[in-house]
Amino acid sequence: MTYVLAIDQGTTSTRAILFNDKMEPVSRAQEEFPQHYPKSGWVEHDPKDLWVTTAGTCREAIERAGISSSQIGAIGITNQRETVIVWDKNTGEPIHNAIVWQDRRTAEYCHGLRDAGHSQMFKDRTGLLVDPYFSGTKLKWLLDHVEGARARAKNGELLFGTVDSFIIWKLTGGAVHATDATNAARTMLYDIRKGRWSRTICDLLDIPMEMLPEVKDCAADFGMTRADLFGKEIPIHGVAGDQQAATVGQACFEPGMLKSTYGTGCFALLNTGDTPVVSNNNLLTTIAYQLDGKPTYALEGSIFIAGAVVQWLRDELQMIKSAGDTQSLAEQADPHQNVVLVPAFVGLGAPYWNPDCRGAIFGLTRGSGPAEFAKAALESVGFQTRDLLEAMSADWQAEGVQPTLRVDGGMSASDWTMQFLSDIIGAPVDRPEIQETTALGVAWLAGMHAGIYPDQARFAAQWVCETEFEPQMDQTKRQERYASWKKAVDATMLF
Repeated sequence: MTYVLAIDQGTTSTRAILFNDKMEPVSRAQEEFPQHYPKSGWVEHDPKDLWVTTAGTCREAIERAGISSSQIGAIGITNQRETVIVWDKNTGEPIHNAIVWQDRRTAEYCHGLRDAGHSQMFKDRTGLLVDPYFSGTKLKWLLDHVEGARARAKNGELLFGTVDSFIIWKLTGGAVHATDATNAARTMLYDIRKGRWSRTICDLLDIPMEMLPEVKDCAADFGMTRADLFGKEIPIHGVAGDQQAATVGQACFEPGMLKSTYGTGCFALLNTGDTPVVSNNNLLTTIAYQLDGKPTYALEGSIFIAGAVVQWLRDELQMIKSAGDTQSLAEQADPHQNVVLVPAFVGLGAPYWNPDCRGAIFGLTRGSGPAEFAKAALESVGFQTRDLLEAMSADWQAEGVQPTLRVDGGMSASDWTMQFLSDIIGAPVDRPEIQETTALGVAWLAGMHAGIYPDQARFAAQWVCETEFEPQMDQTKRQERYASWKKAVDATMLF
């Protein structure tokens, strides 16, 4: 039997999942790593943690499966997007901690770019808004603030990459410096229509283009792993940013199909086919996947805080011992209290894009306690998702969004949360049988390229729904609850 190894390098942990030749997960390993918060609104990772947990979880997954590395036909990599790493081309040593996608340190610089009238140019070329969320201004910050970095970059001594590029470089022993189109599309440096790095933008941000990785299809040859890592060389054949990998894993291959992933953040992608749709509602135009040199585009809405709000209840407020406690607490909450939590800990993403506001909670009474906080935390994810879906419907009215939402990610395992999501959006929510959709998507890309897995049509035909959640809330209550949320958001952004 031939296997495919999927590496899922996320924001708070790294996972490795081994799939058999029927695309069934047979073993997995996961390891968390520390988050670093040097200042308010700043978020960093130690790149060495990302690499050590990647290598370690891969070895553990192989060992748990009881197979030989010679039975692995391909590796796929999916990753937290927009996170920036710069490293020495010769030694592989990072020049600074990785600056994470959640980091807001370049907010003032982004204000300056917008004030100078550059917003439309960025939107036309990259499909993105000028925001610290994306990689470009993070890279500029590193070149500006790490002593000697820009000179070294111009001398060809430094390489830039999102996490996938860094992992590829480490896996191949420095032989390959590459990324895929979906990760490139999130940097704010890549022209998604022309399919190349934008010299205009790089010149504006003073970024030497020599630092940038080669951009490939999602299913392509990304080199071979070092033989000493896993006992033999293994080809890397698939790469996609985590949300795009989940879109593939959910088989959202037809225009109008929609998926939402609930991890640290929440990300909804709507397939718009071969046409990049320009949003009038602060959504992003991005690449869903690219095969055989042809990009398929998507509208994306990004929520910065989803599962992270549960981590906040656990780690900062210490109201729960584990994430699983939130559902039972929410079930115990007083139904007569209307507590609304706006988790704008690092600002608000789509459709608001306000990097400066911060989290707030409304409707507290003397009887409000952990149960009400847990319920409000889980409900905030549903409310934010409805914000995204309404913006998508407004942007894509002519073609129409399919009413059913396919969901995945850690929070999708909560029946309570998914039922509320269905209630508040007023549409069915489908949870797939295989919930490891991010890893499955990139495993399929790698396995398909290696000739192990079926083509796109047959892969889509194998998608199976495990549970469909139907809306049970009446329309009047749905609108009342959503109106409370909108009032809370308005108040949060005024603070």
